[in-house]
Amino acid sequence: MFVVPPGFVEATIAREGEAGRRWVEALPALAAEFLHRWSCTTSGPVMHGFVGVVIPAVRADGSQVVLKLGFPLSYDTAEAVALAAWNGDGAVRLLERDDSRSAMLLERLRHLEKPDPAPFTAIGRLTRRLAIAAPPGVPSLADKALGWAEKMPAHAARLGSPLPAPVLDAAVANARDLATDQPAVLVHGDLHFGNVMRDDTGLRAIDPTGLVGDPAYELLPVLRGDWPAVTAEPNTRRAVDRRIAEFAEAAEVDRERVRRWAQARAAESALWSRQLHEPAQVTAVVDTLAALLM
Repeated sequence: MFVVPPGFVEATIAREGEAGRRWVEALPALAAEFLHRWSCTTSGPVMHGFVGVVIPAVRADGSQVVLKLGFPLSYDTAEAVALAAWNGDGAVRLLERDDSRSAMLLERLRHLEKPDPAPFTAIGRLTRRLAIAAPPGVPSLADKALGWAEKMPAHAARLGSPLPAPVLDAAVANARDLATDQPAVLVHGDLHFGNVMRDDTGLRAIDPTGLVGDPAYELLPVLRGDWPAVTAEPNTRRAVDRRIAEFAEAAEVDRERVRRWAQARAAESALWSRQLHEPAQVTAVVDTLAALLM
């Protein structure tokens, strides 16, 4: 029996209002439609992220898959475009898609325990593997960065200027400067330990945002995910610098660009963390990185 997780229902309605209520009420029928259409039967409990649900299933040929259904107004067609371009090389394989209904059928992968002993090398190699020629239909990282440079000062002012002026100025300069020199390659956009799984061939990414631009952009979410280990070391700056170096070497990108992207992303994240009322300890991590990486 298809049961939509209650927490997902509540969060969707709170965020999307009546449109969200109609969608979650229609989810069981929508899931049944696509499971039938793609010859699948459910094989586990429904899981969810922020804007969609994932249903473990088995196809008629016995292959293990997941049906992913996203809230229509939040559905990112760039995800499907990126997955189709990678075609299973370094990322989960896209088996079926219906962009008009915000639905995808994906192969099922195993969850990843953080790669050991060199996670930043492993993530860097995966980043390099994913850096293929970008297909049409994927947003530009340059446009995203220029948007940060334009909007961050006003965003900070509305929030009461929570970041020191030098930190904000550095982020604006980094975003503006880095936007001017972008390779035309595919970037995951949200690469962190929770979005990396594995199969017998190695690491595979899931849930890409999908961007065209600089692979050096990818580091910040991985740093955030490793923050307890970073702060357990006696010198935080040295610990961060070592991780930047490991990632940059493995990804074959410039170390200084990695640092500058991470600083700009950290400052931008620090502002949104406050606007979204995230826990103080979450905000503190990006505050620290935005200042540390200047």
